[in-house]
Amino acid sequence: MSAVPAVERLTLAKAINLGLRAALEEDPKVLLMGEDIGALGGVFRVTDGLQKDFGPDRVVDTPLAESGIVGTAIGLALRGYRPVCEIQFDGFIFPAFDQITTQLAKVRYRSRGRLSLPVVIRVPYGGGIGAVEHHSESPEVLFAHTAGLRVVTPASPADAFTMIQEAIASPDPVLFFEPKGRYWDKGDVDRGFSYGSATGEGLDRARVARAGTDLTLVAHGPTVATALRAAQAAAADGTSIEVVDLRTLSPLDTATVVASVRKTGRCVVVHEAPVLYGTGGEVAARISEECFYSLEAPVLRVGGFHSPYPVARLEHEYLPSLDRVLDAVDRALGH
Repeated sequence: MSAVPAVERLTLAKAINLGLRAALEEDPKVLLMGEDIGALGGVFRVTDGLQKDFGPDRVVDTPLAESGIVGTAIGLALRGYRPVCEIQFDGFIFPAFDQITTQLAKVRYRSRGRLSLPVVIRVPYGGGIGAVEHHSESPEVLFAHTAGLRVVTPASPADAFTMIQEAIASPDPVLFFEPKGRYWDKGDVDRGFSYGSATGEGLDRARVARAGTDLTLVAHGPTVATALRAAQAAAADGTSIEVVDLRTLSPLDTATVVASVRKTGRCVVVHEAPVLYGTGGEVAARISEECFYSLEAPVLRVGGFHSPYPVARLEHEYLPSLDRVLDAVDRALGH
């Protein structure tokens, strides 16, 4: 049997699949639950082949009932299991909103720390696939606002592979938002990371995806790739942009963002969710509190509009495009 290469070039979807496989192999208490995740492998084929190898008792095809999926996972977690639920599309999560925010998020606090619920909820989110509302939502900030939940999102296959294993190892409930429009993006993945070394503590740090000196672009999930493209385009005009990938929205790694903005003096925040009451507002507030005397321009935000997600033909107008990001960069540099 040939050895697994230390570094492989994988899609983001395949990296998550391999991370799930590693957790299933290492811990018999890990199980997967979701609609069509078994024989079909999920609508995006992220769980492809896992039911065949681990059986229907550990990779469970559930009824179309999101509240029931999460409620069952809570009961399993209380009995010592580590369930990983898949919500088929982002907009389908709302029938489970009550279970997530009033039960899953609060049991540890309610029990004074005696009980923990190591439940992971995987949520394919964001646009870029030509689908309408309920299939292209970005509801991450609704859960980041809820105390007791970790909210994380990988932007690269490398992070997807390690972060899904860290999420499953975490003693806290984790909302794991997967940028579905980036499922087929490829990147190098170090297969040397194993679930057995995961502690859950790697979910609270942002990363500097590209170093720069003139302006900080803060992004997460699907918009990290857009930010990196913007930085590359700006470099051709002599502008050095630093890109910070938040990776985690709750807890938010303020220190990494602040260190970058103190260096560059300017910041633009990009996300697909509507700008109004979005992640960008929280990031901008923290920057103004911590970096007021370092700022040379207001913190600007680029994101979706305060409207329901549009039909496929208008999707490109709604999502933060390269041109919209570069326009915000020019405005920030113009101050």
